[in-house]
Amino acid sequence: MQRYLVSFDDGSMDHIPEQDLPEVSRVTRGVVQQAKDAGVWIFGGGIGRQQATIVGTDGAVTDGPPPEQKTALGGFAVLEVPSRAEALDWAARIAAGCRCPQEVREIFYDPES
Repeated sequence: MQRYLVSFDDGSMDHIPEQDLPEVSRVTRGVVQQAKDAGVWIFGGGIGRQQATIVGTDGAVTDGPPPEQKTALGGFAVLEVPSRAEALDWAARIAAGCRCPQEVREIFYDPES
């Protein structure tokens, strides 16, 4: 089995009218439940704060720089599936549910970690 990161950029759902958000949430949660029922869902969620907190090798904690990219990660899912084709199928279902494109990347998973 392979693991894939399925993600979307912060702001990718800004085109959705506020009154449609409850329906988008309902449909997307349905897709997540389907993935759980199929046994492919590992973990997922939204990113709440775009500025990272940095923990140094000495344990010192500081605020990281604000993101300079035009895009930042808005949300993600980690799926475990037998093939890239299946990961793309699930990404298409998620994209339809949340009405925004999804990026798909293979995770080099080490079961020993």
